[in-house]
Amino acid sequence: MSAARQERKSDGVAAVAAALVSAGLILVGLGLAPAPSRAATTERVVANRHTGLALHGFDPVAYFVDGAPSLGRAGLEYRVAGVTWRFRNEGNRSAFAADPDVYMPRFGGHDPMAAARGAGTPGHPRLWLIADERLYLFYSAEARTEFVQGPEQAIDAAERQWPEVLLTLVP
Repeated sequence: MSAARQERKSDGVAAVAAALVSAGLILVGLGLAPAPSRAATTERVVANRHTGLALHGFDPVAYFVDGAPSLGRAGLEYRVAGVTWRFRNEGNRSAFAADPDVYMPRFGGHDPMAAARGAGTPGHPRLWLIADERLYLFYSAEARTEFVQGPEQAIDAAERQWPEVLLTLVP
């Protein structure tokens, strides 16, 4: 291929790419295409398969600001990481929207003790603990107690197993 033809070909490819990017930005601006998710999570978040609600509708920010689980309201929702999150007030929704990874439960809401053993077991929103500024949910009170006895070791073990556990989870 001649140098002139290569130059024309690369100019054409660049023009097509620029047009596609512009069209995508216009569609997003008009609300005709979804904007990309802001969360950088690679975790599969536990959600109710019938409603699509994360945490069974509990407000993820409430664990941090109230020190207790609190049900969110249907009118105060935010969708990220493929699930719908509910909030009890606008302030909590705004805080979550600004930085969802801070408030989402670690391991997507799966029990870290089960993950450490290589299993993807959903945690329950009423069996929870905040450790190292992250929210963890547990399948049972026994798993929570076991976690409390050595949180650093439990988190390390869960992190080592998590990539393999992710492969077993149904999207």
